[in-house]
Amino acid sequence: MENKIYLNNLLDFYGCLLTDKQQRISSYYYRDDLSLQEIAELEGISRAAVYDTVKRIRSELEEYEGKLHLYVSWQKRLGLYEKIRKLSDAEVGKLIDQCIDSEID
Repeated sequence: MENKIYLNNLLDFYGCLLTDKQQRISSYYYRDDLSLQEIAELEGISRAAVYDTVKRIRSELEEYEGKLHLYVSWQKRLGLYEKIRKLSDAEVGKLIDQCIDSEID
């Protein structure tokens, strides 16, 4: 389960770098939680082809993260925002909320 959450986060950062077909299949698999067979039927391809595509998508996403580190940097920033929030007053807390919101947009 934790791995799917991680890969969903990687999709948020790097999904636009995938092909249209990879984007559809990754959305079905990671976001909609469809089975390989269900995706195969939707895409008109074999279950094995879906499996290979999901495996390739995972590999590409992890490769992008290994080179660009966007997800790790985002996680570090969120942790720092929380530390600042604990040390600061309400006004600073509102600014931190705005920073966090801008990270998500």
